[in-house]
Amino acid sequence: MKIALPSAQNQIDAHFGHCEYFTVFTIDDQRKILSEEKIASPAGCGCKSNIAATLAQQGVTLMLAGNMGQGAVNVLNGQGIDVLRGCSGNVKDVAESWLAGRLNDSGISCAQHEHGCHEG
Repeated sequence: MKIALPSAQNQIDAHFGHCEYFTVFTIDDQRKILSEEKIASPAGCGCKSNIAATLAQQGVTLMLAGNMGQGAVNVLNGQGIDVLRGCSGNVKDVAESWLAGRLNDSGISCAQHEHGCHEG
């Protein structure tokens, strides 16, 4: 499986629609990271761009994000990509926390401004 994280300088970018790039991790059946790649963000990144289709074509099935509006969530879901919001910090640390089962979706959309991974 592949997971994508909106990124800036190896950190989760709090605003999906304006990230520098996406970090994509390939995960094996034992929930270990096999590889990491970066996919450039298109101009106007977000729900109005083609990034959801691009990520889906790359095999991404999960987005670990800081914050995003419901429109972006709907576009990603429409491409078969689940979304977990409320993440922050180093992208590899966030991915490893998810792999360990320590992250839950915050349910927070762009209208609200709480940030931070919610462990549960």
